[in-house]
Amino acid sequence: MSVEIRVVEALATIAAPAWDALAGAHPFLRHGFLHGLEASACLAPQGWYPQHLTAWAGGRLVGAMPLYLRDNSYGEFVFDWSWADAYERAGGRYYPKLTTAIPFSPVSGPRLLLAADAPPGVAAQLVEHARALCDANRLSSWHCLFPPAGELPIYAEAGLLPRAGCQYHWFNRDFADFDAFLAILNAKRRKQIKRERRLVAEHELTIEVLSGDAIEADHWTVFHRFYCSTFARKWGEPRLTEDFFQQLNQRLPNSALLILARAGTRYVAGAFALHGGGILYGRHWGCRAHYDQLHFELCYYRTIEYCIAHGLRALDAGAQGEHKLARGFEPVATWSVHWIRDPRLRRAVDDFLRHERAAMEEHMQALSRHVAFRHEPS
Repeated sequence: MSVEIRVVEALATIAAPAWDALAGAHPFLRHGFLHGLEASACLAPQGWYPQHLTAWAGGRLVGAMPLYLRDNSYGEFVFDWSWADAYERAGGRYYPKLTTAIPFSPVSGPRLLLAADAPPGVAAQLVEHARALCDANRLSSWHCLFPPAGELPIYAEAGLLPRAGCQYHWFNRDFADFDAFLAILNAKRRKQIKRERRLVAEHELTIEVLSGDAIEADHWTVFHRFYCSTFARKWGEPRLTEDFFQQLNQRLPNSALLILARAGTRYVAGAFALHGGGILYGRHWGCRAHYDQLHFELCYYRTIEYCIAHGLRALDAGAQGEHKLARGFEPVATWSVHWIRDPRLRRAVDDFLRHERAAMEEHMQALSRHVAFRHEPS
């Protein structure tokens, strides 16, 4: 059966059930999340222009790849600013470029979305079409961010260059409760966590753990203010609009988790997460005032408790943060792959990545010696 590859500039033109049949349970890949970004004015102001690749056979959607035309590298979490600077200093034009990613979300997961009965070779066709778009439009590069390791051979066959990274995830080993989790940590880290939670308790805050329809419009309004305040302090303009959050329960039913801290009747801090496929993804945090250790309580300890209570197998708490090791998280390898059109830039990037991968391997080995467990967990 022949396969036709089409470029889709708006997910509104794709039926949600057809897309979600490919995306599975991964919340960030589902139609409701990606279309929500498009429909809530989150993307274009930040330089994300959808060019999603879709594969059709017999009039049916059998494959897809999220794809965006970019005029900057903000919100990608795989940093190529130095590549852009070097190329433009040498007289090249790095932007625009193509990026396969979940905007503003350093979350690993499939990037080649395939139907179970997709014709052979659909994944390779999607990859080849992305490369062809770069050639046809004289774009500098195509970057696929946070794909799973299982997809790497497909990209390697097409000549994309692999880049290694590291995040810190927490894993549920069928703990009965939070104390059972603490029991596998060494004494120093166990005492540290108990002390941090005790300090939060001394603030006498009320902490609300809200999910699904329990999250009301006023809760989203409050949290969005916290979210914007974090960006005002650190990164400038916030990426996600309040409309995006307000529509989230409708677009992704029973996927959102909001943990809010209240002093009396006044909310003072909040953390936002999504869950799906047995994983909780902690995403954003914000506060009105500083409370010692409250960030760790809302973003780590309450989310760990939620995972244990609901049988979720892992917590992905976002990019960076070696301090997570002391709190029971473990280093996890992440990946990106890169296609560079100019052979000169490609050689330079390839050389850089070879050295970086070797350094990252040593770094991961060193990190594994500093986990918080009493002994290496099975």
